Amino acid sequence: MRVKYDQLIKFTEGILSKCGLDEFSLNAVTTGLCETSLRGVDSHGIRLLPHYAESAINGRKNPCPNYSLNMTFPSFGHLNADDAFGHAAGIKAIDIAMEAAEIQGICAIAVSNSSHPGAMASMALRAARKGFIAFAFTHADALTLSYNGTRPYFGTNPICFAAPRLEKEPYCLDMATSIIPWNRIKMHREDDLELPNDIAADQFGNLTTNPHSATCLLPTGEYKGYGLASMVDVLCGVMTGMAFGRTIPAMFQEPMDKPRQLGQFYLVMRVDAVVTEENFKKIMQEMTDQVRAEPSKLSEEVMLPGDKESRKALERLKNGIPLDSFTEKSLSSLAEKFGIGGLADD
Repeated sequence: MRVKYDQLIKFTEGILSKCGLDEFSLNAVTTGLCETSLRGVDSHGIRLLPHYAESAINGRKNPCPNYSLNMTFPSFGHLNADDAFGHAAGIKAIDIAMEAAEIQGICAIAVSNSSHPGAMASMALRAARKGFIAFAFTHADALTLSYNGTRPYFGTNPICFAAPRLEKEPYCLDMATSIIPWNRIKMHREDDLELPNDIAADQFGNLTTNPHSATCLLPTGEYKGYGLASMVDVLCGVMTGMAFGRTIPAMFQEPMDKPRQLGQFYLVMRVDAVVTEENFKKIMQEMTDQVRAEPSKLSEEVMLPGDKESRKALERLKNGIPLDSFTEKSLSSLAEKFGIGGLADD
């Protein structure tokens, strides 16, 4: 089943409205989920809508949060998100950071009392499309096998970096510090598909290709990914006063009435601190063009981070967003539960 992007937006808005989200939260979550699916990152896209709806109804996420901002320094602030949806907290934080960076040149915002924010590109790209450089981080429950360990301590703890260039879509690196995100394991379980080698381990820390036996993921680049995951937990857990490591409540196992109190961290910078904005974008475009022109062993050209997602977005805008059978069924059940038309009805 393929769904047009505007259909998906309309459907998501309908479900989240039934869940009582305020206008800001509704727009942030809808855009985050739908744009992520549009860009081909299906593990963090619309398939999470049933989980998000349940978490709003049962109290894990606050559909109408009262944010509290404390600018501890002119270019550093703390946003208490009041258990908001992660997308909403992230968009609120990135908007605050852009406003301050416009004056100060740079701004960091640490977020406390948040929840799962989906793909961090949703926030970083928002800033880069407005001409800023942006870093975006969040932490997660213990899912990445510790280097030389037998069990996970840190989460998949993603890192995102985005920067503008002359072409419409910015450069965007958005990566988990594990080889794959945990939601990819869930997708393999749903379809009963074997995992690739050397990406997951069982409860004893032994490698496995069985998605039903997998309890944790391997870090990207062995000790390097493990080290990056620890850095993200310092920024999002230690600095924000939130839980960290193995004390973070699990996304899918903890009761849905228990807020997860996650942290996020954003750093936004103007691009004209050294060169002019025009020159920055021009040089970024030169680098982009040169990389894409590099010799390739494959039929596809050499690509920069974000190129694959940008091209997938163009293809899906034209041909629709594909839904696997599990996601299609779960969204149909959600539509029936809330008494709204399903995607196939549009």
